[in-house]
Amino acid sequence: MSSLRPFCLTLRLVAPAAAVLLLLTPASHAQTQAAQATPAPAQSSDPAPASPSQTTVAARSPEQRGVTSRAIDKVKEVAKSAADIFSRVPCLPPKGGTKAMGSLPHVAGKLVAGKPVVIVAFGSSSTAGFGATSPEFNYPNRLAAQLRRQYPTADITVVNAGVGGEDAPEMMKRLQKEVIDVHPDLVIWQVGTNAVLRNLDPGETAKLVEEGIGRIQAAGDADIVLVDPQYSPAVNQRAESAGRMVKLLGKVAELRHVGIFPRFEVMREWHEKQAIPVEGFVIADGLHMNDWGYACFAQLLGDDIIRSVGQIKLGVNVPADVRTYRPM
Repeated sequence: MSSLRPFCLTLRLVAPAAAVLLLLTPASHAQTQAAQATPAPAQSSDPAPASPSQTTVAARSPEQRGVTSRAIDKVKEVAKSAADIFSRVPCLPPKGGTKAMGSLPHVAGKLVAGKPVVIVAFGSSSTAGFGATSPEFNYPNRLAAQLRRQYPTADITVVNAGVGGEDAPEMMKRLQKEVIDVHPDLVIWQVGTNAVLRNLDPGETAKLVEEGIGRIQAAGDADIVLVDPQYSPAVNQRAESAGRMVKLLGKVAELRHVGIFPRFEVMREWHEKQAIPVEGFVIADGLHMNDWGYACFAQLLGDDIIRSVGQIKLGVNVPADVRTYRPM
C-alpha cells in the first residue's frame, strides 16, 4: 500500500476541483445558499475520503486509471482557465471619465478593523451564476476570491442569494429571511432584468426596490449597491423598457443614498468602446454572462470595495450620498 500513498494524496488534492466539474448546470437555490460563495462550493468540494478498498480498485483498474487521468487533466484545464481568464481579453475599467462607486463605510470599516465581514449577493440567475461553467466562476465566488486575496487574514463570507427567474416581487418575499436576518455588512442587489423580459412596469419595480432598500436600512447599517440589467441581445430587444429601468434604478440609488453598479453601461462599453464581441461576454442564449463576463463584473465590483477600504485607511471622507459608480 505504501506505493499507493502518492496517488491517494493526488486524488485527495484534486477531488474538490473534480467535483466542481460535475456541476455544469446552475446550482439549485438550496445548494447555492449552502455554498455561501466559498472558494470551492462546500457541497461538492468536500467529498468523503475514499476507503482503502475503493482506492485500491481505482489504482488497479486500467479503466478507472484512465477516467482518473482524464479527470485530473480536466481539473488542470479548468484551473488554467480560471488563472488566465483575463490574459486573452483583459478586464479594463470603463474608458470614459469614470467615477468610483464611492464610500462603502460599513464594510470598509469592518475590513480596516479586522472584523468579520458578511456580504449578501441578492438577485436572480445572474447572481446564481447561470451561464458559468462551474460554481467557482459565478460572480459572488469570484468576488469572494478577490477580496480574500487582498485581505488574506480577514474573515470574509459572501452569501449567494440568487434565484433564477425572479425579480423584485419575488425577491421582496424573501428579503427578510435571506438578507435582513443575515445581518450583512454589504448587500449587492441585482434586479430589473426579469422585469424587463416579463414586460413588468419599470416604475412598479423601482417602487418595490426602494421599499426593500428602506427595510434593509431600517434594520441595520449595511451598505447597499444596486446592480441594474445586463447589456445583452435579449434585453436590448426591449430597449425602451430596459432604458427606463436603468434610469429609475439610478434615481432610486440617488434618493436612498446607496451605491449603484451600472452593469448595462459597463457591458455596453465592453462591446462599443473596447470592441469585445457580444459573444465574448454573453452565452448563446443571448442573455446570461459567461465566465469572462462574470469575472470582469466581479473584478470591477471588488476593485471599488478595495478602493473604499483604502480611502478609510487614508482618512478620506467620501460623502455617503456619493456612492455611485458612473462609467460615463
